[in-house]
Amino acid sequence: MGNFAFLAEHSPLLADLGATAEKLYPFDPASCVLKLRLLAEALTQDVAARIGVRLQQPTQAELLRAVDQRLSLDPQVRQMFHLLRNRGNQAAHVLEHSIGYREGLEALKVAREVALWFHRTFGGKPDFKPGAFVLPDDPSQKLAALQQQIAALQDHLQQAQGAQAEQAEMARLLEAQAQQEREMAQRAVDERGIYETLAEEASARYAELKTAFDAKVKEANAQPDTTNAREIKTFAERANQAAQKVTMDEASTRLIIDQMLSDAGWEADTVRLTHAGGARPERNKNRAIAEWPTKGKQSADYMLFCGLTPVAAVEAKRLNVNVAGKIAQAERYASGLQVDAEHLAAWQVEGRSGPWPDGQGGFFQVPFVYSCNGRPLVKQSAEASGTWHRDVRHPSNLAKPLQGFHSPDGLLDILQRSKSAAEEKLQSEGFGYLRLRDYQQKAISSVEAALAQGQQNCLLAMATGTGKTRTIIGLMYRFLKAERFKRILFLVDRTALGDQALDAFNEAPLEQNQTLSKIYNVADMGDMAAEAETRVQVATVQAMVKRVFGSDSPPPVDAYDCIIVDEAHRGYTLDQDMTEGELAVRDQAQYLSSYRRVLDYFDAVKVGLTATPARHTTEIFGKPVYTYSYREAVADDWLIDHEPPIRYQTLLSQQGIHFEAGEQVEAINQATGEIEVAELEDELTFELESFNKRVINEQFNRVICEQLAHELDPMGEEKTMVFCATDAHADMVKRLLGEAFKNVYGDQYNQAAVEKITGASDKVDQLIRRFKNERLPNIAITVDLLTTGIDVPPICHLVFMRRVKSRILYEQMIGRATRRCDDIGKTVFKIYDPVDLYASLQAVNTMQPLVKNPNVTIEQLVQELNDPQSYAAPGSAAGQSHAHDVLNQLNQKLMRVLRSAQHKAEKQPALRERLAELEQQWGVPPHELHRHLHELGQEQGPRAAADFLHNHTRLLVQLTEVQELLGTVYKPIISTHQDALVARDQSWGEYSKPDDYLDSFSRFVREQVNQSAAMAVVVQRPRDLTRAQLKEVRMLLDGAGFKEASLKAAWRNKSNQDIAAGVIAYIRQAALGEALLPFQQRVDQAMQKVMALHAWTPVQRKWLERLAKQLTHELVVDEAFVNQTFTDTGGARGLDKVLGGQLAPVMSALADSLWPNAA
Repeated sequence: MGNFAFLAEHSPLLADLGATAEKLYPFDPASCVLKLRLLAEALTQDVAARIGVRLQQPTQAELLRAVDQRLSLDPQVRQMFHLLRNRGNQAAHVLEHSIGYREGLEALKVAREVALWFHRTFGGKPDFKPGAFVLPDDPSQKLAALQQQIAALQDHLQQAQGAQAEQAEMARLLEAQAQQEREMAQRAVDERGIYETLAEEASARYAELKTAFDAKVKEANAQPDTTNAREIKTFAERANQAAQKVTMDEASTRLIIDQMLSDAGWEADTVRLTHAGGARPERNKNRAIAEWPTKGKQSADYMLFCGLTPVAAVEAKRLNVNVAGKIAQAERYASGLQVDAEHLAAWQVEGRSGPWPDGQGGFFQVPFVYSCNGRPLVKQSAEASGTWHRDVRHPSNLAKPLQGFHSPDGLLDILQRSKSAAEEKLQSEGFGYLRLRDYQQKAISSVEAALAQGQQNCLLAMATGTGKTRTIIGLMYRFLKAERFKRILFLVDRTALGDQALDAFNEAPLEQNQTLSKIYNVADMGDMAAEAETRVQVATVQAMVKRVFGSDSPPPVDAYDCIIVDEAHRGYTLDQDMTEGELAVRDQAQYLSSYRRVLDYFDAVKVGLTATPARHTTEIFGKPVYTYSYREAVADDWLIDHEPPIRYQTLLSQQGIHFEAGEQVEAINQATGEIEVAELEDELTFELESFNKRVINEQFNRVICEQLAHELDPMGEEKTMVFCATDAHADMVKRLLGEAFKNVYGDQYNQAAVEKITGASDKVDQLIRRFKNERLPNIAITVDLLTTGIDVPPICHLVFMRRVKSRILYEQMIGRATRRCDDIGKTVFKIYDPVDLYASLQAVNTMQPLVKNPNVTIEQLVQELNDPQSYAAPGSAAGQSHAHDVLNQLNQKLMRVLRSAQHKAEKQPALRERLAELEQQWGVPPHELHRHLHELGQEQGPRAAADFLHNHTRLLVQLTEVQELLGTVYKPIISTHQDALVARDQSWGEYSKPDDYLDSFSRFVREQVNQSAAMAVVVQRPRDLTRAQLKEVRMLLDGAGFKEASLKAAWRNKSNQDIAAGVIAYIRQAALGEALLPFQQRVDQAMQKVMALHAWTPVQRKWLERLAKQLTHELVVDEAFVNQTFTDTGGARGLDKVLGGQLAPVMSALADSLWPNAA
């Protein structure tokens, strides 16, 4: 019986491939390894067929990734498949491969463990015990034993100064070695025929068995996938349990670590590349040499050499050994290394005068150390997994777990790149050439300061529209210019955002009007090779996930040393730290988003940017190192404010949509798209929050669209975004809005003005570019594709045709319209709110739910409650096990299902009857089941609750039946109720009328004149007002609910005049009764006086006109305003020169003339 005979239960081919590999091993280890690769591929195909994976001609890597996604493979099992694939490829394609008997033997052991995992997962015996591994005949073992005896005797001879008897023994052993080599050579000749016969028979047998196997797989793939979620879950659990039984000895572990080093770019072979075997560092080669001697008769498991320079010491341990605690052993190797005279010490490469102090009176000769047991990093069990690394060049540096080893180039870069020199350069480097706003400069300085203090993760919270991209460009340029980082990854979650960033990198001028992409090599999103000369890589998360986790040759962990994440609030909703109990019985992939997996893979500084930081964002990046809020940006006049939302009230929004009992209703089956007809057993009423989601009423949407057609200009410069509930709803609104515009404008209307832009649209990227850059379309209807990151400054109108529950999403939607657009005279934007969204939004809920991950099913929770590991693993609360947590989560889910069923049962006889039957069977009213289980857990522990569930074996099936009876609630109902507009109004906070709002404002101003120095300056001496004081006044008013946009809207509603007077004029009117004048009119009057000051030349007049045009957007006339407006022509000094030294009189005249009635 061979080591793989048990596979015959599943397939003759699987058993034959294992047996053939064993037979070929004595004659040709490389052929053995190649057969093992075929075995691993066949096993993967078999698993894929069993669990319903259907791919068209996939590679082994692609198929294994698909299997992994379904089963959530144990990282160690996944790595063993990876090892067999790589070693098999090496045997097949590398001419001078290094696969010998030792490598073949260890590959056999690894393949057997993979086969056992497969058999325990899909066979009939999950606890199958195969017996000891049977060693195949190894003709190299005798020779290796002789070589070891010779090496030992040589050491003894050197110590004994050459005793004659031992020299005679040496001669005898050398002759025996020569004789053994002659016998092996003769045996190879004699057995060539045997090997060739074996190979021919194996090939013929393989072809026959493979044909049958492929036919079986093809037949399985041709069948529809009937594997249900419960079966997948069962397979996944058995696969995880089987993975826990995988055992690896020291030699097999070293084989895996060899592969990890090789993947990172090191030449590694624990048998051939050893110090005792004569392996030595060579120029232009990156070698991991095993068993390198250090002081105290200790040998480093590996010493990593870049050329002739020793750069890292590695401690390698078995898989089941906690790896974090062994980093100290690697440090002893690093301090005990004696650098040979012909080698170049790492401290010399760094430019030091000697080795690095260890903080305890000793020194490190090697700058980096690792501890590795071959297990991939599992973050919540970091001490027992991953590749632990420490940079020992400074005593304060801590050890940290990584996904793998650094590359040779990466370690040399870390060694030679001076952080301190880069930070000094950043401190001395000015910001002038970046042309940044003050707050953007502060944001960059805050990140640089945080990194200088050793912070690895930074978060910038900057309001949408405040120029995050420009800030990013400035940050990147300064990092690269100071050589703080080698290569930066700019990570986005959508292609459109990446294209937008690349456009900015190609256009935004930096020093000497050169752009970032002209100064440094910026790789496009399609170019993922990360060449040596690439300094900035733009990539989507999806592309990076494929490159890192779905590639045969993933990038090393140091491919990027800085990652900048745009829109950092997105993509993290499932990022949760798992408790120890959850870690023991659940797969971490259930909790980890794609963003987080990519961020965790690379050993890099991470900088996140977002307008709306959420709790899960700050858990990853930390608290913001700098915050610039929307209100601050409005106060500084960088962003545009919005008027109080315009509410439309209709008959249906006020009264709801009501169906009578017995009425025939139509519902949309969202799974099939078909319309189903049913008769209501009881009356049914939908309130406004259900509109366009649970109930679809075309008349409500038509009334809103007809009103919008009178408020929006489909032929104007101002653009509009309409947010809908679903793609189908967006189609309806597009049709209704087009019809409404056609009724208003007749043949003048151009249907290209309105466009649906959703993920289902054809050529969506092209539509986004048209909406952004061309006049038409100027009304975009979307769902959530345009909610973040797309910059279209002319957007002046936002229409909410659906409710959102997330404040983050709402603020991101609002952010689409906050950008200034001076080209069209944008001073405010409007929000149209027919679904009463603004009033419905509550404060952000910071309560942590008991059920963290909605994808954890009731079935999984029941199985975990019966899992012994749940009772051994600690829970989230002191003194409790993970089983307590599971029971709490299970009770929450049971309560939601069964209480809903109890509520619906009054109107559904079938459901009512089923619940009554369950009460008889369970002995507990179904809607009280969660409480009963909770009480059992409190009184007798969670095992008592598990026993109750175990005794009611059909409980899960019964719950499924109840859920099916409840299923109709998810089908939107079609309503044909008639509707009409009742009211169009705006809210003034706690005031219902604009007059009351303005009266309150006047009282507030009069009170504050005596309390706020800045307010007093506005009223008494506006010409002396500084920018800081203006911001203080705006923030003071904002905090009291008096936004400039609201004041303007209130005055318009009160007087039927739209006066863009500015906040200073509103304050002076309230305090002094001064007449409100449009600020443009004040500027025109002031410029008439300026023009009369001097006999200006035509050129000077043009410059003054340019000054006047910019002044319409500024309330404070000072030197900073002139410097910013005329940056490209030398600022204030340049303008003064053009005006013949008359700038000061001009500025004085402007300040006096803008507010002629001031003291």
